[in-house]
Amino acid sequence: MDDKPNLDVGMPSRPDAGTAEPAGGPDAPPYINLGHRLRLGLLQPSVNNVAEPTLNAMLPKGVSLHTTRLKLIESDAKSLLESMTEKIEEACALLADCAVDRILFHCTAVTVHDPGVAESITSRISAAAGVPANVTSEGIIAAFERLGASRIVLVAPYIQEVTDNEVAFFKHFGISVVREHGLEMAGARQFEAIEPSTWYRITMENRDDRADAYFISCASSRASEAIGALEYDLGRPVVTSNTAATWHCLRESGINDHVPGFGALFRL
Repeated sequence: MDDKPNLDVGMPSRPDAGTAEPAGGPDAPPYINLGHRLRLGLLQPSVNNVAEPTLNAMLPKGVSLHTTRLKLIESDAKSLLESMTEKIEEACALLADCAVDRILFHCTAVTVHDPGVAESITSRISAAAGVPANVTSEGIIAAFERLGASRIVLVAPYIQEVTDNEVAFFKHFGISVVREHGLEMAGARQFEAIEPSTWYRITMENRDDRADAYFISCASSRASEAIGALEYDLGRPVVTSNTAATWHCLRESGINDHVPGFGALFRL
């Protein structure tokens, strides 16, 4: 048959090509991270392409990430909450199958919807999977408490309704937003398209020396890559949704490694 696939495409041109051992003997075996210290389960929005690789970059050796997704309908704040929480038990059952030690429900907009959301979600996760649970908003509050920050600058990509929810959420926990800047963007594809250099510029444009710390919101934001430069130039700690949630899960699990590249929070 003329349409038979050519199985030789991309193969070495000689039978022995590419088979020689490197000089000095075989390579050392690769390190495969199977999570002997912690297997962290992640429930994230179906639209998010940023959180998983960002969290993986923050995890110390011996901590592995195991992910499943929850359908997110990007509309108003109520739709975000309802779509992400509808099938929590089903998703937790999948993570329980791979014997995770802790589960993170990771969506800022959903978990700052109101102060009662965190307890509702964590109790459902723990009941379904039999392991401790965290949500993004808990990590953010814990981070500010650990940093001693009660006044913050908030930078967020969201529509104003979600940003307003966030400001009210922080107020409930005694954190004053001294300056806020929302980008009024519609969804994750737009959020993730913002380069770290743009997050740097926007945050610097909203500098306010009354603030104890800066918070760049959203798990779909690439702002974590700009933390080092921002902290250097602002002289204040900078927290993102991804750094706060990851740091909190690690510390709650008794893992206190200092991870370079992600700011002052990861040195605590």
